[in-house]
Amino acid sequence: MTLIDHDPIRAITLAMDHIPQGVAVFDAGLRLVASNQGYDRLLALPPDLVRPGSALFDIALFMAERGDLGTGDAAQLAIERIKVLTGAPTTVTQRLGDDGQTLEFYSSRLPNGGLVVSFSDVTARVRAERQLAQVNQTLEHRVEERTSALKQVNQELEAARAKADASNHDKTRFLAAASHDLLQPLNAARLYTSTLIERAKSTAFAELANSIEASLTAVEDIMSALLDISRIDSGALKPAPTPIQAQDLLKKTEVEFAPMARERSISLRIVATTANVLADRSLVGRIVQNLVSNAIKYTPVGGKVLVGLRRRGNRWRLDVVDTGIGFNKDQHRLVFAEFSRLERGARMAQGLGLGLSIVQRLVAALGLTLELDSREGAGSRFSLYLPAARNVRPTSETQTASAEPGFGTLNHKVLCVDNERAILEAMEGLLTHWGCDVRTALSLKQIDRERLLEGWYPDLVLMDYHLDQTSGLDAIEWLRHNLGGHLPAALVTADRSPAVRALAEDRGIAVVTKPVKPAALRATISGLANQSAVGSRGT
Repeated sequence: MTLIDHDPIRAITLAMDHIPQGVAVFDAGLRLVASNQGYDRLLALPPDLVRPGSALFDIALFMAERGDLGTGDAAQLAIERIKVLTGAPTTVTQRLGDDGQTLEFYSSRLPNGGLVVSFSDVTARVRAERQLAQVNQTLEHRVEERTSALKQVNQELEAARAKADASNHDKTRFLAAASHDLLQPLNAARLYTSTLIERAKSTAFAELANSIEASLTAVEDIMSALLDISRIDSGALKPAPTPIQAQDLLKKTEVEFAPMARERSISLRIVATTANVLADRSLVGRIVQNLVSNAIKYTPVGGKVLVGLRRRGNRWRLDVVDTGIGFNKDQHRLVFAEFSRLERGARMAQGLGLGLSIVQRLVAALGLTLELDSREGAGSRFSLYLPAARNVRPTSETQTASAEPGFGTLNHKVLCVDNERAILEAMEGLLTHWGCDVRTALSLKQIDRERLLEGWYPDLVLMDYHLDQTSGLDAIEWLRHNLGGHLPAALVTADRSPAVRALAEDRGIAVVTKPVKPAALRATISGLANQSAVGSRGT
């Protein structure tokens, strides 16, 4: 027989001595039953208080008198400590030990009313927790500082962005006004030059007139390109896709570029189509205009340019194909760069190399896809993919943009209204040379004051948009009200915004942009004159 077999309490005590924590067991009367060496050592109790039968109150009172339980009446502190240990089935508390260490106590009531108390030295853990808390506090402080700094930077960036947006807005507004003021005299110069070219045919001045025309065209192309880039980059262009007949775009392209192709002895073929597409008429028209213009410019004399559409699933692919100089795959990215021109192309045509840069910007702004296939020396194909649409009603442009007219006499009565006298004089000279009976006015007041329309009913009206006291659209409505509801009219304007074009289309009014191209003007006049004839027969 061993000692453990004869004395269970002694056996339990010996077993508890191997536990690193201090442990003590009290009976229902809160008298010590047993404790281990850790309990005796960590609490530094005198021998008479670690004997079995020692009261918990005496132990607590000794510790209170020693100052372990804080300041105050020792007996009251002892009673309060016992209440904490016995007040709940289990408790966890911390206090400082005699050597300043942190002790963590666990107490648990036994089924017979007794009490088990264990505790351990958690000084290292508490120190680590404090250090971690300090680190977290420091980190939070640094995060707050960084957050504050980031907020400051964001505020500064927002202020800078707002300033940049305001600057862009001001720049766009300035360019819009400047473009109108710059294009007005350029428009007059183009009209005068067109008259000069026609009158100088077969004379020694023909080459000089054509050179002037070419120079003015170059100026117009540069201005238009720079204005387009400015509008796109500033976000001033807001795409407004609507269902349209693709034939409208093709017919307008034919009218505008057939003379240019004919002058270069290039075959321009526009394939008729019944396709209906979802597109912003003005912006997609600008893309097609730039692609066709480039195709003609960089196709040698006697070459061919083809424009048409092919169905591809739920989209239409608008192709501009040429037999021009072409380029290899390594140069694909280069041709879309601003102010970038291939060496052979630069020798063939003047320009700044902005056309395809504008195309790329417009395609991105519209969310469309542009495909390029080209071989050096064998030509190029630019393909623009447009969503298919249904139920498209004919527009006024379909009616007015007739095929390229001949160059015979235009025997029509034309009323021209513009607030620039030089433009009126140039327009009158050109239209009179074409055989038109022309009357001009700077405003509606002048028409009324000088009774320009008494005994003379115009076949059509060419109206500037920016008049001094009213808009050209309202002026056309006034004329229609006073002369009769059916009066064919075209808005001749340097304002190329989609909003103005949309307003004109809603009122059945054609749009001719300044600087006016003679071929486009003749086509518009012919289309409006046809409307006038139909209206006369209807009455």
